[in-house]
Amino acid sequence: MKRLLIATNNVYKVEELQDLLKDTGLELVTPLQIDLNLDVPEDGSTYAENASKKAAAFAQASGLTSLADDSGLEVDALDGAPGLYSARYSPKPGASDADRRALLLENLNGKPRPWKAHFHATIAIAVPAGAVELAEGNCCGEIISEERGTGGFGYDPIFLFPELGRTMAELDMDEKNRLSHRARAVMASMPVLKKLFGL
Repeated sequence: MKRLLIATNNVYKVEELQDLLKDTGLELVTPLQIDLNLDVPEDGSTYAENASKKAAAFAQASGLTSLADDSGLEVDALDGAPGLYSARYSPKPGASDADRRALLLENLNGKPRPWKAHFHATIAIAVPAGAVELAEGNCCGEIISEERGTGGFGYDPIFLFPELGRTMAELDMDEKNRLSHRARAVMASMPVLKKLFGL
């Protein structure tokens, strides 16, 4: 069986990526399944740097081809913030997703609406020998001031698809995995996986 390591410790990302990659015919392995406890600092200056660093570190440590992603929410009215720092947006130690959403809305307060925004994801696929290939995906929408939906994570409850009238957190997994930035990045990465694994 051809094995691909999903190079993240984020359980929500693992779940999404497993669903997105389930039809590839690859055996999808998580760090937990192989007792790999690796924490890679996300200190790059771009999504590509962070994703590449994670994928390469996991590939080297495991001996398996590894797929990592780095993603963020970019809000036009905040000049692209929180962007690269989406997961670390609140200065509060141990801040939750809810804390980060609250800070984002506080910073948008008084700015003209609609608050246009997009999610960006960069996927990196690394082989143990060190080569890394990248793919990207985006999805556009706007930020709303009231949280809606119980699915997803992060900023999903306040990220609205205007054409659907629903937030990312109101979509089921199938819908999200057709429309999301991560879904689009995975789709863009399929030629790389096909080449590496001979799919």
